[in-house]
Amino acid sequence: MRRDGTRIQTVMGEVQSKIASRTYTPGARIPSVRAMAQTLHVSVSTVLEAYERLMAEGVLSSRPGSGFYVAGPVAPLALTELGPKLDRDVDPLWISRQSLETSSDALKPGCGWLPPSWLYEAGMRKALRNAARSDAMKLTEYASPLGHPPLRQFLSRRLAGIGIEAPLEQIMLTESGTHAIDLICRFLLEPGDTVLVDDPCYFNFHALLKAHRVNIVGVPYTRTGPDIDAFGAALLAHSPRLYITNAGIHNPTGATLSPVTAHKLLKLADTSSLVIVEDDIFADFEHTPAPRLSAFDGLSRVIQIGSFSKTVSASIRCGYIATRSDWIESLVDLKIATTFGGGRLGADLIHQAITDSGYRKHMEGVRLKLAGEMDRTVARLQAIGIKPWMIPQAGLYLWCQLPQGKDAATLARACLNEGVVLAPGNAFSQSMTAGDFLRFNVAQSADSRIYDVLKRALRA
Repeated sequence: MRRDGTRIQTVMGEVQSKIASRTYTPGARIPSVRAMAQTLHVSVSTVLEAYERLMAEGVLSSRPGSGFYVAGPVAPLALTELGPKLDRDVDPLWISRQSLETSSDALKPGCGWLPPSWLYEAGMRKALRNAARSDAMKLTEYASPLGHPPLRQFLSRRLAGIGIEAPLEQIMLTESGTHAIDLICRFLLEPGDTVLVDDPCYFNFHALLKAHRVNIVGVPYTRTGPDIDAFGAALLAHSPRLYITNAGIHNPTGATLSPVTAHKLLKLADTSSLVIVEDDIFADFEHTPAPRLSAFDGLSRVIQIGSFSKTVSASIRCGYIATRSDWIESLVDLKIATTFGGGRLGADLIHQAITDSGYRKHMEGVRLKLAGEMDRTVARLQAIGIKPWMIPQAGLYLWCQLPQGKDAATLARACLNEGVVLAPGNAFSQSMTAGDFLRFNVAQSADSRIYDVLKRALRA
């Protein structure tokens, strides 16, 4: 009796999951009793009972001689129900919540940002004091649709410094880098389109793309950029609309794009309708700028985005989009539809901070500290059998392989119980082929307790 009850719950759970993910929409006919029984390897009577219970709950309706149909309004979107069901330890949304919600005394070598003391607090305090003395409009009024002109002018000059020609009218401010990608997805994608991402890539790309109901295809990432043969094969097989990647320093591998790979990639893109989104959030961590696809391309099929949360402040949300002029108007309309005027005060604070005379010196210090922590973290991890995939030239991240036979999700679960938040490899991998990898943030990995916990977990 208990087994039958469990099987009935399994069938009900399958139907409810498909409704939550909007695979089954209101009015849609669900699989017949016999088809569902074959799919789930249960009896016809078990499925019939499950369907009857769902009818009693108002989830399904029956049409004699026709079958069972989904009743009621469209289900609220549940991102965790979209795509394959992931173990929570490698679910991008769950990992983000672990990093954001754990107490301040938790150790977070798996998080993606600098410690608070490494950010430009002095510059932000100075900017806040100046803002408090400014006229009322800066403190109370909506921003213009394109956003704060002085910050956009600064961005235009900074982009020119790395070979990207983006006049003021081709730059629009956003509420964050994530908001920038969201607007681009709204602008260019329809549900069911295909988007290419690096494998591995920043895990929130996966979560955001799931919300847009698109197909996500991973392309293996090498030490010099995406695997060109695999990229070409993906273009032919899937006719993707977008490719989203990092400019400069790659997340999570720390690799940098080579000029040869960049040219080959753009040559392949020229044979398709592909648009490339290049996220340049780590620009200020570089010692020497790496090649930018948007510089080679001239912002024709490449869109450049970025933000300031990794270097200035994560509390003040501000990002940007630089793209071709004929796309800006539609993106402005979408921005108004989703955020109306945008944040005038936030953009002004960011502009004051990054144009302050102390910001350059501050970032020089951050880069030096990161280089030192990179060396120390590599040595400590190697001492316990965890090997870096490569030694990055700059940045926060180390992409590391565990000793043979060790599983990153299992290790992360054990370490979380001891107050250490890790980032397992499969959270970054669309193909789920990085089960023995972890991403370490060297700026968050100085505490010796992290390695004591890792050693115990590896021995278990």
